[in-house]
Amino acid sequence: MRTTTTKIWVEGTILAALAMVLSYIPLGIGSSYSISLGQIPLAIYALRRGPKAGLLAGLVWGLLHFPLGQVYFLSVAQVLIEYPLAFTFAGLTGVTAVKLQQALVKGEEQTVRGQIVSGVFIGVLARYFWHFIAGWIFWGEYAFGGMSPVVFSLVMNGASGLSTGICTVIVLLILYKKFPAIFVPKDAQIEFSTK
Repeated sequence: MRTTTTKIWVEGTILAALAMVLSYIPLGIGSSYSISLGQIPLAIYALRRGPKAGLLAGLVWGLLHFPLGQVYFLSVAQVLIEYPLAFTFAGLTGVTAVKLQQALVKGEEQTVRGQIVSGVFIGVLARYFWHFIAGWIFWGEYAFGGMSPVVFSLVMNGASGLSTGICTVIVLLILYKKFPAIFVPKDAQIEFSTK
């Protein structure tokens, strides 16, 4: 049991590091809008291992921003919300992991796709909720042309979250079609149907 647990955490740490590496690919406009490619490996891991493991991998991803100098700092509260808290909540993608894996076992392709889409958008919504809060409270003074901080944060974080979610869903659905076993850890030892 201990070896399996260690393997799960090592896998999570590696995928969190991969998420951080993908964060260096420039897919943003200014500091307010970006597509977060790091959400892809985190979502895969969370859908393989469930929400607890996903939350911890998200926390690792958020903490990796600090030693790598990828933190926008306005205040301690803002940094805590936008990095450890927001990235941890991205791991909630894993809340659909059990239903996804059950659907894989039964060969229910439509259910599998639905669980992937649901899980991704749960994780993205949870993460970007915290970015929205931080944007509203801490970044509002940078809103364009006197725009309301709430509206500014909702628009910018909403656009970033939606773009990130769509990109993540597209990649995960392609991976499911080509490599469905990616969503089932080898140590789970379950057979699943592929049509």
